[in-house]
Amino acid sequence: MNTKFKYIFSAAVLLLSVGFTSCTGDLDVKPIDPNLNTRENTSPESSFNKCYAHIAMAGNGGANGDSDVDGIDGGTSGYVRQLFNTQELTTDEAICSWGDEGISNFNFNTYDASHPMLNGFYNRLYVGITYCNQYLADFGDYNATMSAEVRFIRALNYYYLLDGWGNVPFTTAISSSKPPRIKRADLYKWLVDELKNEIEPKLNDPTPKTSATTGYGRVDKAAAWMLLARLYMNAEVYTGTADWADAKTYAKKVIDSPYKLYTAKKGQWSAYQQLFMGDNGENGASVEAVFPILQDGLKTTSYGTTLYLMAGSNDNSEHIKDATVKGNNTTGGWAGNRMRSDLVLKFFPNNDAPNIAAYAMPAVADDDRALFDGEGRNVTNGDDEKGVKLFTNGFSVCKFNNFKTDGSAGHNALFPDADFFLMRAAEAYLIAAEADARLNGGRTSAEGTSYVNALRNRAHATTQTAYSLRQICDEWSREFYFEGVRRTTLIRFGYFGGNVNYNWSWKGGVKNGRNFDSHLNLFPIPTSDMTANAENLIQNPGY
Repeated sequence: MNTKFKYIFSAAVLLLSVGFTSCTGDLDVKPIDPNLNTRENTSPESSFNKCYAHIAMAGNGGANGDSDVDGIDGGTSGYVRQLFNTQELTTDEAICSWGDEGISNFNFNTYDASHPMLNGFYNRLYVGITYCNQYLADFGDYNATMSAEVRFIRALNYYYLLDGWGNVPFTTAISSSKPPRIKRADLYKWLVDELKNEIEPKLNDPTPKTSATTGYGRVDKAAAWMLLARLYMNAEVYTGTADWADAKTYAKKVIDSPYKLYTAKKGQWSAYQQLFMGDNGENGASVEAVFPILQDGLKTTSYGTTLYLMAGSNDNSEHIKDATVKGNNTTGGWAGNRMRSDLVLKFFPNNDAPNIAAYAMPAVADDDRALFDGEGRNVTNGDDEKGVKLFTNGFSVCKFNNFKTDGSAGHNALFPDADFFLMRAAEAYLIAAEADARLNGGRTSAEGTSYVNALRNRAHATTQTAYSLRQICDEWSREFYFEGVRRTTLIRFGYFGGNVNYNWSWKGGVKNGRNFDSHLNLFPIPTSDMTANAENLIQNPGY
């Protein structure tokens, strides 16, 4: 049974004390009516499943059930959706036409401590931490591997808080006390120690799976190695001291594991395209899926996971499959996110991108990863803010779709079956290549070059004998656009906030782009937390 309270505390205080559920409402994002999970009213398995489910779904009941986050639409608060918004709309990859409160602030880099979607993502991360803390408090001695997986998910949530907000509330216990603030460098150290000493040793050995395999969607040692590689890769940002060698070491652990780049073409579908299709859990592509977030059109539904990546980026006029079939094989066509012109230039550096359909674009780009549609569209994103709100000002990204390689139908007309590969082996290849270049004076050695070329060979793109850091930064974009890693990448390369002289279309709210202050390299702690936990928290500079 659910125990409900009517108190509103600091988001982090409440979330780190108890889980919470909600209804949709205004955009004052705050925790309310929490559900307290205890050993008496839930099983280890259901509590364990919830730790995973908060990433895949808005709340209990799937897309149309109660949300875990109050004061914001459940679909809008989706984990992957807000990871996308924070990592993509703020950068040189994506721009959105919608007028929802907070979207233009993402587009133009003008967010503040009252931003509803930033606060929604912050709170979703903390509710996930709460579910993990609750499981470990109630069932931590039930199964060592399950506990290690839960600790991994908690570490992943703290990683995104470390990356986005830096100095944040922190606790690993269920308590009504207001959580103390942990400094960014100290949270980094805790995460590294936790992953190396408490998580990785107790996880299962790395084993790629399909949806027919028991344990598909659960993490193993490779996920811990990947998260450690991410942390070490960004150590200089988080602590002031670089650690490229350890980044390369842990990336190579993933590369040398059974997880591999998927390279098999099936029919008309390239290996790269199959990573993002409705049967990516069945078609073989999951050999690359270090951590897949599971979606099913009937059983695991969400407006904020792969449906968002499909419908949010398409209007169902796109020809993804062939010249006769329109759409992404869902009924969703929300006409919002599309490419900034700078992303198109990554594939067409001579500014000669053609206005052709998505199914024909890879061949013209000489790169299987050019999964976007230019029919009836402009490359540029508009001459003014009114133009920014026109969906056809920008090429349409068709990377994610619900077609299946065997031609079978989806389980539901709207909700897709495509899983989201939150971590995939290709990331380890680029981490290893970038770390190699940084250890070798800014240019890859033969080893580092081989990692980039492996990705480019898979995409049937031309290869080189060496790559500079700037080329690797561009390669990150070509391989991972719209997958939620770009803002972190740009900050690491020194291309985001500050006097960086790397501008993109509408950066800082100006058509040709402009520098903005470096304080935007961190998001603001929500005002609600600052007010309720003033004795412990300090707002990030510049807000």
